[in-house]
Amino acid sequence: MKYIIFKNRYLIFISLFVLLCSCNAQNKKKSKTDITKSEIRLTDGGYRIFLNGESFYIKGAGLADNGNLEALKNHGANACRTWSTDNGKEILDQAQELGMKVMMGVWVGLERHGFDYNNEKAVKEQLESIRKRVMELKDHPALMIWGIGNEMNHQSKNPKVWEAVNDISKMIHEVDPHHLTTTPLAGIDKRNVDLIANRAPDLDFLSIQLYAPIDVLPQIIARSSYEGPLLITEWGATGYWEVGKTQWGAPLENNSSVKADLYRSRYQNSIISQSQVMGSFVFLWGQKQERTPTWFGMFMADGNETESVDVMHYVWNGKWPENRTPRLHDFTLEGQRAVNNIKLKAGKAYTAQVEVSDPDNDKLIFRWEIMKESGSTKSGGDAEYIPDTVKGLFPDNTNENTKFLAPSESGAYRLFIYVEDGNNHTAHANIPFWVED
Repeated sequence: MKYIIFKNRYLIFISLFVLLCSCNAQNKKKSKTDITKSEIRLTDGGYRIFLNGESFYIKGAGLADNGNLEALKNHGANACRTWSTDNGKEILDQAQELGMKVMMGVWVGLERHGFDYNNEKAVKEQLESIRKRVMELKDHPALMIWGIGNEMNHQSKNPKVWEAVNDISKMIHEVDPHHLTTTPLAGIDKRNVDLIANRAPDLDFLSIQLYAPIDVLPQIIARSSYEGPLLITEWGATGYWEVGKTQWGAPLENNSSVKADLYRSRYQNSIISQSQVMGSFVFLWGQKQERTPTWFGMFMADGNETESVDVMHYVWNGKWPENRTPRLHDFTLEGQRAVNNIKLKAGKAYTAQVEVSDPDNDKLIFRWEIMKESGSTKSGGDAEYIPDTVKGLFPDNTNENTKFLAPSESGAYRLFIYVEDGNNHTAHANIPFWVED
């Protein structure tokens, strides 16, 4: 009897052990299967990224801290990029739920921020810190690409930066053989292509970031001598460093409709038509202050969409969204436009007018605002302070025509107009002006 009981217990133990091993094996098999394996192939249509053997043309956006990933998916995108691993797990989890993929940014120290690539100890510590972040995220099924640093060539002089980038790429490939590595460059030229080829050959491909020059992308690529695969990891509105300025140095920002037209032409003429380009991440899905609160963000601070979102919906889906953003036609201050170097007298009354239409004939809501001019000299997307808004200058702030008082203190300002349609869309424009005593 004791033998039978012992034998039965032994059989139960063996059965449980076999079941446990089977579950572990299945879990291991499942985790390996769930990893998205990325590679690059040269196809008849040019270079393409393949994920688990399936071609994947990237239709994505750079995700701001306040960016809405669900809205990105709903507008037809299939991917997003980040600039660091901050909140990386949360972003990957949400992307997975939405059926999207992520180019995960790995923040790398910049020379312009004081990082010294001659300091071997600092470089080694940075590598080990990045290793820990990579290990935490490398097996996530939404992960597609590692983006090492951001515009490491911007205001950079020490060529050792590329050796550090190469060591990071090698480390990633050692611990994560399933995902591609790249580094996003500010523009592209032969000097940087040669530097990276010699000092960072472990990278799988290059990524580039262009604004106004993207209009002549084929010529830029040809002059760089780079013949390999490319991603456009930032592109969008013409930059504040690329536009005309007033006599006092204020850059002239395009209104939201001009920007939308540029988004459309740049995507259709310079991105999807290039065989080296494997897709792109439009900039910026969210809102940020960079010279103005409206320069690069495709959204307003309150979450309203601009016309550039409409355009990306169109190019990603082949049709317009059901409800569209108001369209600006003209904007004047005392009958003058931003290029006229407008100067006002402190405390004196002036008029402004905006001409706008709505594709859906929605009732429009007008909001006017005057803000001090930004004095920021930062570059490369570094964080900027938000200039003060001057209160109490508009007796009536709700019509397409308005009267206002010029600020009482002399200096540089901007007049902003925001036009909302009641359906979470906003058109915007601004005119810089100078106040004299």
